[in-house]
Amino acid sequence: MLILLPPSEKKSETSKPTPAIAVYTGVLYQALDWASLSPAARKRGERSIAIISAKYGAVKPADRIENYKAKIDNKAMREPVANVLDAVKTELIVDCRSSTYKAVWQAPVDITVEVRVSTVVDGVRTVITHMSKKTRGEITRWLLQSRSLPKTPEDLYAIVSEKYPCALTPSDGVAPWVLEVIAV
Repeated sequence: MLILLPPSEKKSETSKPTPAIAVYTGVLYQALDWASLSPAARKRGERSIAIISAKYGAVKPADRIENYKAKIDNKAMREPVANVLDAVKTELIVDCRSSTYKAVWQAPVDITVEVRVSTVVDGVRTVITHMSKKTRGEITRWLLQSRSLPKTPEDLYAIVSEKYPCALTPSDGVAPWVLEVIAV
């Protein structure tokens, strides 16, 4: 499993290179709460997570980076990110990136599940943006702690549906699978 995460605009103030997972401190990373994960869950996360950084490209949680302020230049980052992610051999990609970072690398649609977060207001599903980051962080945490490793979109659905109401839509060959999670 490969979990793609966006960076966060909110970062810890560091004066020297620090593990990427500690640099990013936004809502998604607060919900992931890396420091409180078990050693086994952190080990799974180190193998599974790729953070798409505006400055450093695709980084692992333990990769040491400096605090920075930069907006992603999709064109400039395409090749460095592709060089890293194209080499990853995996059966399943869980895409938790925001739309800004999705343009950097096109994941193979047949094995990619895009996580979308909605809420229900007056009986109508509505896509949410800011709080979707929190839910994506919670889902990432849930996957790292899961007793089983999802290998297919259906496995992912089974694990996430233990915690959240959700629906899985298959890929049409052009767009990836979609796991729509209803935040409660």
